Amino acid sequence: MLQRDRLIRTQIQQLADASLFAISLWLAYNIRALPAVANFFGLDVIPITNFEEVVWLYFALVPAAPLVLESQGFYQRPVISQRLTIFWPLFKACCLVTLGLVLLVFVFHKSGFAPRGVMVLFGVISFILVWFKEEMVALALRSRLAKAQYLRRIILAGTPAETARLRREIQLHAGEGVEVAAEFNLASSPVQELIELLHTHSVSGVFVTARHAQLDRVESVLQLCEVEGVEAWLAADFFATQITRASFDEMFGRPLLVFRTTPEASWQMIAKLLLDFFGALTLLFLLAIPMLVIAAWIKLTSPGPAIFRQQRSGVNGAPFTILKFRTMTTNAEQSKHELAAMNEMSGPVFKLTNDPRVTPVGKRLRKWSLDELPQLFNVLRGEMSLVGPRPLPVDEVKRFSDLAHRRRLSVKPGLTCLWQIKGRNKISDFKEWVRLDLEYIDNWSIWLDLKILLRTPLVVLRGTGAK
Repeated sequence: MLQRDRLIRTQIQQLADASLFAISLWLAYNIRALPAVANFFGLDVIPITNFEEVVWLYFALVPAAPLVLESQGFYQRPVISQRLTIFWPLFKACCLVTLGLVLLVFVFHKSGFAPRGVMVLFGVISFILVWFKEEMVALALRSRLAKAQYLRRIILAGTPAETARLRREIQLHAGEGVEVAAEFNLASSPVQELIELLHTHSVSGVFVTARHAQLDRVESVLQLCEVEGVEAWLAADFFATQITRASFDEMFGRPLLVFRTTPEASWQMIAKLLLDFFGALTLLFLLAIPMLVIAAWIKLTSPGPAIFRQQRSGVNGAPFTILKFRTMTTNAEQSKHELAAMNEMSGPVFKLTNDPRVTPVGKRLRKWSLDELPQLFNVLRGEMSLVGPRPLPVDEVKRFSDLAHRRRLSVKPGLTCLWQIKGRNKISDFKEWVRLDLEYIDNWSIWLDLKILLRTPLVVLRGTGAK
C-alpha cells in the first residue's frame, strides 16, 4: 500500500477510534449511574448529572486515545491482519488510556464524580467497541465489493532479478491490498509489450524499479503511463545509500526526490516544538526560586559571574551561546590546554573526573546536573530542545576526524539525551557517545523523547557518572 493511502486510512481510523473512546466514557457513566447496576454490585448510586463535572476529560481523551494506539503499533498493521495482532496492542492501549484518566481524575480531585467503577467500565467498553469496529472493517474488506475498491493490480517493470525480488516483498505483505498482474522486462522487452499488458490486465499502476543506467528506458515507460492515464511508481533506489530515507516533494513546480537521514516535518515534530516551549516555560516557572538561590550561592562562594556563556555548535553546526551556571574558576578556559594530557575521553571532547578548575559548589551542581538549568532559556529561544544530542563547544566540533560524526549536528541539541540515561559521563569513548546520538536520531519519535524525559530525573538523582 502506498504511504499516502496508508496515511488516509490511518487518519480515518484515528478519527473513528477517538469517537469510540469518547462514546465509551459516556456509556460507562450512564451504565454505572443505573440504579440496577449499583444495587447489583452493592455500590452507591451516582447521579447522571455528575457527568457534567468530568466532561473536561474529553479534552485529554479524544487526542490522546489515537496517539496511545499509535504508540502501541496499532496502526502499523496490514489492512487485513490476524486477530492476535489486533488484540494485544488494543488491550495495552485501553489499559494505558484508562490509567491516564484515573490519574487525571485523582490529580484534579474529581474521584467523587468519576468513581473507579466508571473507569473500569470505560476500559472494558472501549476495548469492546474498537474490537467490534475492527471486526466489521475486516468483514467488509473481505467482501468482493470492497476488494474491487481497495485492491491495486500492478505491473512490475524492471530486470527479472529486480521484479522477482519485488514480487517476494509483495507476497510477504499480502494483506496490504497489492496484487501483481504481470511483469515487464525493462532491459530487453519492447514498449509495445507493456502497452499490451496495460490493455490486457486493466491495472491501476506500474511499479518501475531500475538502475541509473536504465533511466532512458524509464522515461519511455513514464511517458506511456502518462498517455494511458495509469499511475507510475518509480522506486527511488537507483542510488546506493545506506540509511537515507527518500520522500517526494516539490519546489517551484519542479518534482523533487528528497533524501534525508533526519526526521521529516510531521505532527510529531510540531508536538516536539510545543513540548519544548511549554515544558521549558513550566520548568522555569517552577524552578525560578531555586535557580536564584543557586546563582546567589555561586556569587557568594567564588569570584566571577553566576552564569557561564560559551559558543556551542547547534543545528548543522551553527554556533549559539549556551547558558550554564558557572562551575569552574573564571580562568578555566585559558588553563584548559594545561590539562589536555589528562583527558579521559577519546576523540576531540575533553572530560576529566577530578578537574582542578571545578569549584566546590560547582562539583555539587554537576553531580545533580543543576548547572544545566539555565539552558531552559536556550530551549525557549529555539536554540536547543529538551531532548537531543548534547551541544559541544565549537572548537571541539572543528576537531572531528570522522565526517560521519557531524550527523549528530543534524538535529537540535538538547538538555538530555540517550547518552545521559545510558551512560552519562561514564562513557569514555567518543565513538560510543556518537553512536548513542545517532541511535536517537535514527529512531526518533515523540514517544522516545517522553521516555528519555521520564528516565532522566532518576539518573540525575542517583548522580551516576557525574563529573
